[in-house]
Parts: sequence; C-alpha cells; structure tokens
Amino acid sequence: MSGYRPVDLTGLKTRALAERPSKVRLEDFAASARARASFADFLAALPRILFGQDLRAVVGAIVSAHRARRPVVLGMGAHVIKCGLAPVIIDLMERGVITCVAMNGAGPIHDVEVALAGHTSEDVEAGLKDGAFGMARETGELIHVALAAAGPDTGLGAAIGRQLLAAKAPHARLSILATAARLDIPATVHVAIGTDIIHMRAGASGAALGQTSFVDFRLLTAVVKDLSGGVYLNAGSAVILPEVFLKAFTIAQNLGADLRDFTTVNLDMLAHYRPTVNVVQRPATVGGRGYTLSGRHELLIPLLAFAVVDALGE
Repeated sequence: MSGYRPVDLTGLKTRALAERPSKVRLEDFAASARARASFADFLAALPRILFGQDLRAVVGAIVSAHRARRPVVLGMGAHVIKCGLAPVIIDLMERGVITCVAMNGAGPIHDVEVALAGHTSEDVEAGLKDGAFGMARETGELIHVALAAAGPDTGLGAAIGRQLLAAKAPHARLSILATAARLDIPATVHVAIGTDIIHMRAGASGAALGQTSFVDFRLLTAVVKDLSGGVYLNAGSAVILPEVFLKAFTIAQNLGADLRDFTTVNLDMLAHYRPTVNVVQRPATVGGRGYTLSGRHELLIPLLAFAVVDALGE
C-alpha cells in the first residue's frame, strides 16, 4: 500500500452563490427570434458574450475610426473575392469606411478575371494533367501590360487598377483594384514569387513584380504609420499579409510613429498561428486591442459590413 487515503471532504468551505463573481448574467443573454424583425433588432438580440461582444467591439472601433477620419485597412486573401464579397468591400470603400486595401499575390488575379469576364476560380485538378491550369490568356496579359506600363514609383495594385480602367473592363465596377484607382485610395499587392499563375508566363518579369510589390510594401507602411486610432483587419490571409503587416508596423515604430489606440482584427474560418500572433496579439502589446472573429467569410464579412453601415445610420 502507498500510504495514501482518500481525502476527507467534510472540511471544505463553501460560499453563497449570490456572493460569487460570475462571468455570465441574465442581461448578457440573447433575445429570442421574432418575425419581421429589423437588422438592428437582430444585432441587439445577439448575446453580449464572447463573439457577440467582440463583434460589437469591432463594429464600434470601425465606426469610431471612420468618424474620426482614421485609417481602416483591409488586408485580404484572394478567397474573399472568390466568395463573391467584392460588392460588399467596394460599398465600404465608396462610403469612405475602408481607406486602404492590401492583397496577397492571388488577389489581383481573381479581381482581374471578375472585371474582364464576370467569372473566376478554375478547377485546379481538372487542369493539372495537361498543364492547362493557370493558363487563361487574358488574365496574364492584362497584368503584364500593367507591369510594363508601371513607372518606378508605381505600385502593383495601382498599376493593375489603372489598367483595368484604361481597358474599360466590362465589369470594372466589381473590381476592388479598379475601384481603388477610381477613388484614389491605396491598394497594395504583396507578391511571393512563384506562388501565382501569372508567374507561369514566358514574359513574366521577376524584376517588375519585385519592384512594384516593394513600392506597395512601402506604401502600406506609410498607411500603417498613421494607424493610431484606426483599424487593421486581416481577412483570409494565413501567412503573407500577417508577415507584411508586422514588418510594416515595426518600420512605422522605428520611424517614430508611436502607434496607440488602434484595433487589429483577424477574420477567418480557422485560427492560424501568424494572424493570431502577428495581427491580434503582438501589436496589441504596444498600445492597441486585438480581436479574433472566426467564421465563414461569406457570412462573417457581410455581417460585419451591415453592422457597420447600420451603426453609421447610412
């Protein structure tokens, strides 16, 4: 025998439930559904617990930043476009809510295809056997024409947006980059060489891609340098944009930005390491607040956008 005997519980001390602090109270509960309720009623009915409270906080931060004329930056992966969310984002750009857009290298591909043809997102597996994947002619042609026309101080996002407008793309109104060019707001693209189908072309120029993307990195850094009181949202980029944002943030601080009172948000289906650490956690230690809103983009982003517009009373 080990010498241990079961603990005698008769000496335990208890306390009154009324005196114990609790995290959840009746006033935090959700309201029940009712027919013909408005969107404002729906928002008010959400529980003031966990995601419900975080959603309210993010909406409040975006509304406050907009009213104070502070930046609201959307860093987005290409999946956001493939989910059909360009009209939602463009509406927020036209309202002056989103003041800067940053994309990974795949973003412009889907943006250009939507603008040119009104459709995008091919069946990758179907095109692998004969090497047809990624070989849509018009997509690469427009982007490489834009690169060739770009001056030394022109970023990739601006070059593509301007080329879409110059080419009178049939669906340019649904292009985020064309909209940014039309509204003259920063739209940056951050490329990793070899990751995108436009690199699979005889005329592809690594020098041009690198130069224009580096201009965009510096441009995004200028926006981040002004982020105090603003909001940075990362939607659907698990690696590239969280890394770019952290470096831009570091340069801003190194140059004396003294960033504070900002809000960072990660919106994605899953919690990945880099967005969690580089967007939500690390910057918050400097002087901001970080939030994670998990869910499908096609539901979460419209919910956030409608909530912001409703709060603005527009």
